[in-house]
Amino acid sequence: MSRPKPFSMIREFHLADWFTLANAFCGVGALFAVMSYLQTREVMHIYFACALIPVALVFDVLDGRIARWRQQSSAMGRELDSLADVISFGVAPAAIAYGCGMQGLYDRIILVFFVACGVSRLARYNVTAEELAGDDGKVKYFEGTPIPTSLGLVMVLALAAWQGALGEQLWFGVVHIAGFRLHPLVLMFAVSGSLMVSRIRIPKL
Repeated sequence: MSRPKPFSMIREFHLADWFTLANAFCGVGALFAVMSYLQTREVMHIYFACALIPVALVFDVLDGRIARWRQQSSAMGRELDSLADVISFGVAPAAIAYGCGMQGLYDRIILVFFVACGVSRLARYNVTAEELAGDDGKVKYFEGTPIPTSLGLVMVLALAAWQGALGEQLWFGVVHIAGFRLHPLVLMFAVSGSLMVSRIRIPKL
């Protein structure tokens, strides 16, 4: 039995997979930027974190187009794409929201709910993609809003940061319920998460 060559998994990556990894790199970079903000309180780190999410979306779009162009799609590529999307469009936006000041108990519960919905949405898509595909093998529509729509949430947070509405200055203030804090702005994450796991049909462009 021959031994696998060193880095054999990396050697098997297609060109599209490298763009998928670039998507994940942007998501992780956004997480690091939020950590830097929490340490230094320099708002530039929030801007940097928010800016990396649309860059991740560009790589996310390109990896699919390159895979179709080169006709090199694979099961591993699909799984890699989902994992990268969880980081860049699920975990990273939730972390940015936390860094911006949504740090109360109820805020954290909603942000965890949002990430869980994103993970569930991607898992459902991976399982049902073949069922949703038409005669040409292409998926005609999504069930539930795609997780990259979280870019809209990130843009709201970027605008809030630009206007200095961070921490205790967050838009809509803070509500105290049973001794714990809730920032009403976090409810946009609850709505986004709910839409992702809904049965709404979204045409795939």
